[in-house]
Amino acid sequence: MRVFRGFHHPGIAPACALTIGNFDGVHRGHQAMLALLQSEARHRGLPSCVLTFEPHPRDFFAAKLGKPELAPTRIATLRDKLVELERCGVDQVVILPFDEALASLPAQDFIRQVLHEGLGARYVLVGDDFRFGAKRQGDYATLDAAGQAQGFDVARMMSYEVHGLRVSSSAVRDALAAGDMARAAALLGRPYAVSGHVTHGRKLGRQLGESTPGAADGFRTLNLRFPHDRPAAHGIFAVQVSGLTPEPLPGVASLGNRPTVEDAGRVLLEVHCLSWPGAELGPEGGYGKLARVELLHKLRDEARYDGLEALTAAIAADTAAARAFLATHAAQRRQTTRDRI
Repeated sequence: MRVFRGFHHPGIAPACALTIGNFDGVHRGHQAMLALLQSEARHRGLPSCVLTFEPHPRDFFAAKLGKPELAPTRIATLRDKLVELERCGVDQVVILPFDEALASLPAQDFIRQVLHEGLGARYVLVGDDFRFGAKRQGDYATLDAAGQAQGFDVARMMSYEVHGLRVSSSAVRDALAAGDMARAAALLGRPYAVSGHVTHGRKLGRQLGESTPGAADGFRTLNLRFPHDRPAAHGIFAVQVSGLTPEPLPGVASLGNRPTVEDAGRVLLEVHCLSWPGAELGPEGGYGKLARVELLHKLRDEARYDGLEALTAAIAADTAAARAFLATHAAQRRQTTRDRI
């Protein structure tokens, strides 16, 4: 899959079958739309293309109004979004910066400058609630009329439902905010996960729990940055970590702002592997590696503790709860596998 920032690049496809959206989470509704796009692209002998925006348009308008609370929480990082789009078979992604110039572009100019001249769209697929252009004045009817006049096909995909529930990024955000990881996984079609390169942190975890049974080396953590101020999920989770060893590693993780030890407000995903694979990675082997962390079960919300001793006790309790959940989870997966056989 080729990724372009903007469309003024020599390697961009001269024509394409296109869909437009933010695709935060690439949930099952997005996946159904992308499957239809792939089918239409193949029939036309065209590459499939996704046009998306960074930042999210609602992030831009919230910042413009000075009301960051109006911005949606973020399900996925740009990296994770691109990974899922590639898994869906997309040939090309174009990321447009959503700025004042794009926000003020009239709908007809957006069609002409971006879709027609910039991307060479021959087929455009949008959702049932698609709006575009300055003040959201453009809609499906606007696009369809332009397509008839300019010679490209336009189609609309209606809502996608799972068990009677409309699948949307808002529904995924609601599930993650409620800590309902099973519902989020049903909407996404996979466990909710965050990926990123393991970075150096304050190494505070090594000092914690040195006297705690089972934590002789303290609570060593892997740190992954979440590059958005408001993650859709937050709290303490039982997790599985992929990318460090051939088999996933069980762990317990914190996603949030670390209120007890840091006031800077940056969002981190901190993962403590329940059994560190020292023989394969050594004591420092995780740094720089690309890890994928599946958040399987929420244990509790973040909390502020009066000192490191209280924090250590909470981490020990979380570790025990994560072990119990993951043991049950593994047993259920083995039983499901036997039932299928």
